[in-house]
Amino acid sequence: MASPWQRHRMHLQAKEAAQLNGPGLQNNGGYNQMLLMLEQDRRQLKRIQSMERKAELKRQFLPRYAPWVAGVLQGGRGGQDDVLMYILLWRIDAGDYDGALDIAEYALRYRLSMPETHSRTTGCAIAEEIADAAKRCYTAKSQMPLATLERAIYLTHDQDMPDKVLAELYKWLGYSQRDNDLPQPAYCSLSRALELNNHVGVKKDLEQLARALRNQEHANS
Repeated sequence: MASPWQRHRMHLQAKEAAQLNGPGLQNNGGYNQMLLMLEQDRRQLKRIQSMERKAELKRQFLPRYAPWVAGVLQGGRGGQDDVLMYILLWRIDAGDYDGALDIAEYALRYRLSMPETHSRTTGCAIAEEIADAAKRCYTAKSQMPLATLERAIYLTHDQDMPDKVLAELYKWLGYSQRDNDLPQPAYCSLSRALELNNHVGVKKDLEQLARALRNQEHANS
């Protein structure tokens, strides 16, 4: 566990490194220390097969990176930071969706790329990972907060990605709106999902919502 002084020092190093880009960042001592810690943690994660156990371990790792992330988000000018991008994904896996989207907003604003080990664009990775997490929540009979899904759509709806990826995110947004008694927004979101991917699996849900909206209209007339 890092001491308060160590956390403060990391925060300052992050703000300093976040002013740099290219060779300047790659030669920065604080950034290289974070890369080393990240590589050690990634090696530990690779030895584990269970996704549930990996997520738990990421929850244990993440507080150590919090001062770095905060420093970059406060003082950054958009330099490519692989540490930051890995933590974005880890926060989603660990269930810290708001923290992940804070990084996502910064990454998309400055057009940061995913690390070289990832083939997806940043916008695609964010949309796909949030949609997958929403599906896991739904399957577990819990719910990802509606505000999280709305924010994810706001950040990624105009990013370049396969249509089926964005369709999944709209699908889970629509389900969340439906379950929060917002049938009209839910119908719009699920309709958009179907426009993007005819096989997204929402046709029956749309039929049910259409009936509910008609019944509501008749009741109010």
